[in-house]
Amino acid sequence: MEDKIIESLFATNAIRVAPENQPFWYTSGRLGPFFINTHFLLENEAAAGEVLKRIEKAIADSKLTAPEDIFDMMLAYYNKNGTFKMVSDKLAEEASKLDFDYISGGERRDYFFSMMPAYLLKKPHLTIYKDMTAVYSESIDGPAVDSKDIDLKGKKALHIADLITEASSYERAWIPVIRGLGSEITDTVAVVDRHQGGREVLKNLGVELHALTGINKDLFDEAENNGLINETQKTMILHFLESPSDYMTAFLKANPGFIAGEIAKGGKNKERAELAIEKGFTNV
Repeated sequence: MEDKIIESLFATNAIRVAPENQPFWYTSGRLGPFFINTHFLLENEAAAGEVLKRIEKAIADSKLTAPEDIFDMMLAYYNKNGTFKMVSDKLAEEASKLDFDYISGGERRDYFFSMMPAYLLKKPHLTIYKDMTAVYSESIDGPAVDSKDIDLKGKKALHIADLITEASSYERAWIPVIRGLGSEITDTVAVVDRHQGGREVLKNLGVELHALTGINKDLFDEAENNGLINETQKTMILHFLESPSDYMTAFLKANPGFIAGEIAKGGKNKERAELAIEKGFTNV
């Protein structure tokens, strides 16, 4: 199972590995050797970006009609794109092994991966929004109702997500919304587990994580074996996985002019470099 998922993550640029001398800036102000944008599995970066815009518009227009509009987009890609179909089918297969009454997904990227399994398994879908409101579709290709207008007490939710990092969205919003409706949640399925503590956070919340693949040494061993990354890139990634802060410190020691060069570029590079200075990440 993992081989196909890994191949697809690289083929769609859902995982993008940096050149040795130009790591990526993360929003935290830290440097890292790879990016993960799981929603690129829809087809590619351009398609995923366009669909995100259309999702935002659908939600802005009407939270009640948004799920059906978003599902129509997902179904169109499912029918035309083999990669997205494969990932959706695998998520549905993983979900089918678990006990639940309905599937939930959180705004926005979860929708790429929660709606098709709900359709394939003929399960209702709870569409959760960032403001912690939610709407319920008995059938994801049909109309939705406000979750407050339906009795979900005692029902069991299965949340399907794109990516688990530290599970902060679960802790802040998804689980409180589900349990606030009187429902249970004991399992969640994700495409990718970043292995950055999310599994442990979920476990403490009484939720078991099931992921199609994980960001770990095995994934990058497989990628190197298939010629998707080179040995230098893998060494860089493994250093980062062991300790993101040590990775950044070592890189800056080896490239003392890097921060000044990033500031000189202006724009986001300058902003992130200045954030790194402000947070003390550049004190090497």
